[in-house]
Amino acid sequence: MATALANSRINNKNNGVQRKPQQVKRPVPVKKKPQPQVDSFPLTPEYNARTIAYLTFAGSSIVGVYSGFLSSFFYLVIAFSLLYPHLARVMSAPLRDKYPSQVVYTLILFDAVFYGAMLVLMGLSPIPTLLLLIMANASFITVGSIISYILCLSFLGMGAVGAWYVFPVTIDTNDAPQIMGYACGLGVGIYVAVTAFYSNQQARQINEASVELQSKNEQYRDLSRKLSKYVSPQVWQTIFSGKKDVKLETQRKKLVVFFSDIKGFTALSEEIEAENLTEILNTYLTDMSKIALKYGGTIDKFIGDAVMVFFGDPETKGTKKDAQACVSMAIEMRRHMRVLRQRWRAQGIKTPLEIRMGINTGYCTVGNFGAENRMDYTIIGKEVNLAARLESASEAGEILLSYETFSLVQDTILCREKGQIRAKGFSRPVPIYQVVDHRKDLGSKQSFSEFEFDGFSMHLDMEKVKNYDRDKIIEALRKVQKSIKETTPFQ
Repeated sequence: MATALANSRINNKNNGVQRKPQQVKRPVPVKKKPQPQVDSFPLTPEYNARTIAYLTFAGSSIVGVYSGFLSSFFYLVIAFSLLYPHLARVMSAPLRDKYPSQVVYTLILFDAVFYGAMLVLMGLSPIPTLLLLIMANASFITVGSIISYILCLSFLGMGAVGAWYVFPVTIDTNDAPQIMGYACGLGVGIYVAVTAFYSNQQARQINEASVELQSKNEQYRDLSRKLSKYVSPQVWQTIFSGKKDVKLETQRKKLVVFFSDIKGFTALSEEIEAENLTEILNTYLTDMSKIALKYGGTIDKFIGDAVMVFFGDPETKGTKKDAQACVSMAIEMRRHMRVLRQRWRAQGIKTPLEIRMGINTGYCTVGNFGAENRMDYTIIGKEVNLAARLESASEAGEILLSYETFSLVQDTILCREKGQIRAKGFSRPVPIYQVVDHRKDLGSKQSFSEFEFDGFSMHLDMEKVKNYDRDKIIEALRKVQKSIKETTPFQ
């Protein structure tokens, strides 16, 4: 064994191998964060005020006994006054977490009984009685309500009457020794000062909390305004009002579905820069959105230049009125396109842009679709598909209706039957109807007039014209007429 050990040492020495002693890693002690010391019985304004009040009684009693005005019975009162605030604090601690307001109110009622008994036991001497009543009122006012204040006064009276009958005390209305008045005055003064300090501190905290709450409300209001731009206002209002819960759920409802897009937009995108195209598109979508919201439509989504709107959810006025509102919205959109074309022409856009629209009415599935962490409030169903097919089949400036929608609006909207179409996804031909205009806007007394020629565009809506603007409009038309007559036409 010794030979083997020697050979091992020689081999290690010859091979030049030196063994390093292994280092044992010691665990690094984890420094524990000092835990804040929690007082099981924290000092509170209520406890401090009660302690001062009972010290006032104890001090007044000591002076009264020392001067001979009060009997030796008050040694018990002095002992009770010195011990009770602390005992009440310790004994009520288990109940304060569950019933905080009830415990405080019960202790104040007991204080009221004690105050009444002490006034009688001290002989109802004028100056101490007046000072102690001031202190009692200052304590009762902190309760808050008038009924609670009256109840405290009632308990004070009960304490006085009880002391009158239980203890054989002779009522002495003569004034107490002056030094006893000083002791009462000092204690009451300190009590009122401490109570005023805590009241001012509480008012300041409430004011700071109110300012912070107002600031937070402004932040949340600003945030909600920003978030509301990503969803339809009707959906946003139902969520923030609590009418709808944000969860994956759907329902079947009869809705009026609207689709529209711009004919010629693809060709325009090849002619102008992306920045100008974006400005044109945003202007168009902004104006169309205002019209949709004006008639109460729920804007579902924008798909490029296409707009999808539905009526009947989350708010509905009935299927008939929803259909009339939807078609009225489409007519106004068609009219407004003439204004936009004139504006775009002034910006150098020569390609004429026309809107085409399709409207259908039927039962759809509406609600939140998607995942738990990302939802979209939208509609699905074959009636939605039909509305999209009607929009695709319409010509420039045309509004096509299904028979269901036509039957709901035919008494107020003039429509023309346009035959049938073969819609993808529908086995039978679909009858379609072309919207002409509101019946009230047709005939000799029509409220809307519009003209558009090269270099001239005018639209007049008499329902929106104010009486005080009529003379201005007439004068403007006269100036235009005079300018046309005096201008020499180009050959």
